[in-house]
Amino acid sequence: MTIRLAAALRALAVSLVLAAASVAGSVALAHEGHSHGVEAPALPAQTTPRAEAASASFELVAVAAGDRIRFYLDRFTSNEPVNGAEITIETPDGPAETRAVGDGLYEIAAPWLARGHRYDLLATVTADGMTDVLALDLQLPEPAAAMPVQAEASAWLANLRRHLTHQGPIGAAAGGFLIGLAVIMLVRSRRALPAFAVLALTLTLLLGTAALAHEGHDHEKNGPGEGEAASVQGVALTAPTAVSVERARRLPGGAVFVPKSTQRLLALRTGLTGIADHRRTVELPGRVIADPNASGVVQSSVGGRLAPPPGGFPNLGTRVRKGEVLATVTPPVQAVDLSDMRQTQGDLDQQIAITTRKVARYERLATTGAVAQTALEDARAELTGLKDRRAALDTIRRAPEELIAPVDGVVAERAAVAGQMAAAGTMVFRIVDPDKLYVEALSFVGLEPGAAATARLPDGRALALASRGAGLADRNQAVPVQFAITGSTEGVRLGQFVTVMAPTGETIGGLAVPRAGVVRTESGAVVYEHVSAERFEPRPVRVEPLDAEQVIVAGGLGAGRRIVVQGAELLDQVR
Repeated sequence: MTIRLAAALRALAVSLVLAAASVAGSVALAHEGHSHGVEAPALPAQTTPRAEAASASFELVAVAAGDRIRFYLDRFTSNEPVNGAEITIETPDGPAETRAVGDGLYEIAAPWLARGHRYDLLATVTADGMTDVLALDLQLPEPAAAMPVQAEASAWLANLRRHLTHQGPIGAAAGGFLIGLAVIMLVRSRRALPAFAVLALTLTLLLGTAALAHEGHDHEKNGPGEGEAASVQGVALTAPTAVSVERARRLPGGAVFVPKSTQRLLALRTGLTGIADHRRTVELPGRVIADPNASGVVQSSVGGRLAPPPGGFPNLGTRVRKGEVLATVTPPVQAVDLSDMRQTQGDLDQQIAITTRKVARYERLATTGAVAQTALEDARAELTGLKDRRAALDTIRRAPEELIAPVDGVVAERAAVAGQMAAAGTMVFRIVDPDKLYVEALSFVGLEPGAAATARLPDGRALALASRGAGLADRNQAVPVQFAITGSTEGVRLGQFVTVMAPTGETIGGLAVPRAGVVRTESGAVVYEHVSAERFEPRPVRVEPLDAEQVIVAGGLGAGRRIVVQGAELLDQVR
């Protein structure tokens, strides 16, 4: 009995020490676990479980979300969503037909996702008369296994510590000590003493941990025991799941991860590269001018005061016809000229009166034969001439000059204001045919004679050009060349600056890539390669101009690569 009592006392001392350590550790850890108003750092972004597969025609991405799986179907070459496809999925429960829920987006119900963590799915895709079979390897987060006995024990411990921890960390430690003491006092044999001592130690540690849980708990939001019961149930019945955040992000190596849902928003499109021989071109600064055979100016031949026609001055952009009156100019009359005109008018009036009486007298005498008939006719002719001179003098004072349109077209420029004094040779209107425009460029190198060229507007649009000749005289150490715009001229304005890509007659081999797929960075030109369904890799390249819509990749990229041709600038902004 003495030996057993000494052993019991030793076990009791150990329990006291462990209880004290439990209390101290619980209080310290609980204090450390408090945020005191400071938010915890955000968890790193993760993606939902997904799988991908590709063929020569299609690219398929499966994304598991809850008890459903969504399938994003795109064309492999262009990354364009495929609509109206028929997709059959071989699942653990048998074949399942997908239903369309969006642009290139399909979905099936998958209640069997909760039964495992890895599935090999087989997708049969039929679209546009083509059928492909794609294999998908879908892996889910590993569920935390829990035995029913463990769940029952956890529930019992939760109920126990719920009552003990409600009294605070001191009460929890005291409860642990009392349980350990009660167990030890039940020992009757030397052999069972160490086992019960270990049991006492375990209970003390568990109840000490309960104090930690109590300190970190918010009793205002959860009732007593709610948080503990929920946590036990989560461990026993469900598996932890990854945070579902579908967002694009740049990976440490420089690659860009873009989920298919984001690719739909950015409208990313790709194209395959191929090596071919192309004509070498040069970029020339150019400017839009009018066709000299389909344009004209309206100028006043004499100085005078401008006045509108009966319908008013035509507005800018108004279409006019050849010969249409656009304005009138009334020449001014100086005071000296007016005095001379009045004197001349008086002389003419006097001569007209004298000649009128002379004609009347000759008419009476001609009937008697005293005056020859020829004299009468001469007098009449003299009177007619005097009247014409008098009428012309009045016309000079009153009739303005009419300014008419020289060609058919629209009013491109207007400098007419009612009452404005215009000097001789002043341009009042400029008429241009908007369907017939030229581009004039300055070339510092020799160009291929008569070859077609292209021009790029500041907004990225392209214009087709046909050569109209080159000048023989240099202009600022360059040769002026002119091209006619052969395509649509909608939105093109006179004087607008463009970049002309004109061929030189030489050939060069390389990859033709759209200009929209090339991103200009501090280190040079970069294109993005579509290496997998949701991954894009930046590739530094060396480019040369080809035409208004394409460039030649002279180095840094091989043939047969999927390159982003639309949305590259947006892709480059992902961080």
